[in-house]
Amino acid sequence: MIAIIDFGAGNLHSVQKAIEFVGGKALITNDAEKILAASKAILPGVGAFKDGMDGLKKNDLVPVIKEFADSGKPLLGICLGMQLLFEEGYEHGVHGGLSLLPGRVLKFESDTLKIPQIGWNTLQLLKDSPLTSEIPDESYVYFNHGYYCQPEVAAHILASTDYEVEFTSVVNLKNIYGVQFHPEKSQKIGLQILKNFVEKI
Repeated sequence: MIAIIDFGAGNLHSVQKAIEFVGGKALITNDAEKILAASKAILPGVGAFKDGMDGLKKNDLVPVIKEFADSGKPLLGICLGMQLLFEEGYEHGVHGGLSLLPGRVLKFESDTLKIPQIGWNTLQLLKDSPLTSEIPDESYVYFNHGYYCQPEVAAHILASTDYEVEFTSVVNLKNIYGVQFHPEKSQKIGLQILKNFVEKI
């Protein structure tokens, strides 16, 4: 069973439906025992970094997620969920994250770009990983974000995307994975990534 962590900041049911479509079983929950008992977990999310961390704290989920990560079982952050895996976010001030990955979450700065980035963009695959197995380089996926992750360690970056700046779009450290885009909205490519998470990780 895959736990989809509910902290009040995500399109949880679309993630659940996508997991079930590719053959997985998923439970939406904020119950600590159910999350810790799951074989894998997904931390989805949309919205601002501070609001996301506030939601995790309000539901007493910060220690639960850290315990799950320490267990070695696979954890996947999606969009805001990926950003929350890092140490600090700079949206409406400086706010601490879950600190499961070293790095920061920064704002796109541009006079010419449309911010937030909403729509399709490509993945430049930098390293082989079970998560991106059978995904062709330069595949299009669907983004919706005004901030981007800047990992401290280049070896943690599985894929990047160019939006005037080159930013990290897929990340991995041991059992911790993150995707900046929405796989549940990314059609065939997104479903393949979720299938890989269900079957190969």
